[in-house]
Amino acid sequence: MTSADVNWDPPPCWYAPYLGAKDFKKKMSADLEKAAGAPGMTGHAGAAIGQTRAHYEDGFGWEDNPGYEDYNVDKDGKGMFWAGVENPDEPDVLKRSSCTDLPFWVDNGEAPPARYPEAITPEILAALAYQHMQLPDTEVSLAPAQATKVNLPTWAWLDKAVFDEVQATAAINVPGFALQATTTAKPVSLKLEPGTPDAETYPASGECVINADGSIGEPYAKGKADRTPPCGIRYLRSSGDGTFDLQATITWDIAWTGTGGAGGDLPDGTFGNAQAVTVHEIQAVNR
Repeated sequence: MTSADVNWDPPPCWYAPYLGAKDFKKKMSADLEKAAGAPGMTGHAGAAIGQTRAHYEDGFGWEDNPGYEDYNVDKDGKGMFWAGVENPDEPDVLKRSSCTDLPFWVDNGEAPPARYPEAITPEILAALAYQHMQLPDTEVSLAPAQATKVNLPTWAWLDKAVFDEVQATAAINVPGFALQATTTAKPVSLKLEPGTPDAETYPASGECVINADGSIGEPYAKGKADRTPPCGIRYLRSSGDGTFDLQATITWDIAWTGTGGAGGDLPDGTFGNAQAVTVHEIQAVNR
């Protein structure tokens, strides 16, 4: 699904619970030891490694970032170190790797420090659920179904049984910390693009709104031949030996709810595909 808001993107990275104090000490001390032993680790690079080691072992801190004694092992089980997590679906490597602050400690039941605005929240989880939401293919029912004729209104509709609301949930559940968010997508309209400028849509905007019962458009039935479809197309020329690509795009209203009563709206999403439509000339009958 694509956000209808071109200025909205899912988070490229975030900070989330990583390891308890003892496990973090084992991992970080091994990483620092390996880095210190690498070729060329002198000068500024060596000093940076030394500062990082002092930060976690000897209480060395700076600005609003206090240091830790022995990796906080005396608080093991009472909180976790948080670290940056990359969104694997973010194509921009610079954005994806921008959560570069050193891992920091958060006590159980406490919120991450305010200086980490990218720390995981229900809203971030909701955005990730939105990004991975699976929606049904937009296969519109048409009448006539196989092929239509020039100047003959073609009815289009979607059944509520096929296009109902869709939900996706994202969650984090680690010792001392649990967070979840559910994102819900509801279909609100269908946009028809005939695949040729030589066509008219019903309504003229091509945007068919959802009905009170959750369906879109109206199924064709015997006796409706002289009526104008509430949702449909009228082709003004034939497709010749080929077809027209009818693009049918659903707009979905996106909302979310999460831990602690959090909730809100996300930008509308759009999802659709093309259907091949054959249009024949009306054959004249010679007598």
